Amino acid sequence: MSGATLGVAPGAELDQTILSAATKPTKKAVNQQSLVGGVMGSLRVIELQLVAFIMVFSASGLVPLLDLIFPAFASVYLIALSKLAFPSHGNAAKASAEIFQGGRLFRLYVVVGTTVGLFLPLAYVLGGFARGDDHAVRSATPHLFLLSFQILTENLISGLSLFSPPVRALVPLLYTVRRIFVIIDWMTDVWFNKTLLANAPLKDVVWFWFGRSLAAVNLLYFSVNLFGFLIPRFLPRAFERYFRERDEIHGKMAEDKPRATAAANKSQRSDKKSD
Repeated sequence: MSGATLGVAPGAELDQTILSAATKPTKKAVNQQSLVGGVMGSLRVIELQLVAFIMVFSASGLVPLLDLIFPAFASVYLIALSKLAFPSHGNAAKASAEIFQGGRLFRLYVVVGTTVGLFLPLAYVLGGFARGDDHAVRSATPHLFLLSFQILTENLISGLSLFSPPVRALVPLLYTVRRIFVIIDWMTDVWFNKTLLANAPLKDVVWFWFGRSLAAVNLLYFSVNLFGFLIPRFLPRAFERYFRERDEIHGKMAEDKPRATAAANKSQRSDKKSD
């Protein structure tokens, strides 16, 4: 959601010489394969849960039409960018490499964002269903719908060589921009369009201020995420990596061209001597 699923990825390439020389898998290799299988299995479970959320939110009638069609527009736009503006260099080994390497503070930042942006709003919506608070459910559902689509899209394209780093970095950027407007609507609903009775019980007061605080914290977090991380740090890092890889490929082609020309000339001279 903050580029975390694109910024944290598996490690480096394996040495093909060592792989070809190995005659049987070691215990460490078996353990690593089991770990990778467990992670991929968990990823598939998460993706299935996100698909379930998306289907429920879409069928509930609580998501506006503009937010329903936004993922389709974003997907078409990203595919067009990957074909026309920023085509991938086709290096599958580098496709899964991380765009942004973060330390413990960055991981804590991601955990806070996941809690604030996904888990607490989901609890708020489920609590709204349980309490019969249609206003709370209708206010927070569009944000959850778009965030679920964003995380699903990031997970799906993060390991595909079809999409270059700039295109992958634009996924959280596009969705975050749209969700900030959705969160502003959410804040407007809970701060200005929802009132609390003067003699309301304590649980209603806590629920009322929980909804207000949650909307405000989401707006604060994702605004900082957009203007403090995605635009100034994450997106430039993606473009830097993309153009560096492009320059490396062009440089290698420029080095190989004289060699190929020299080899062809040498072959022609050999043919003339044999004649």
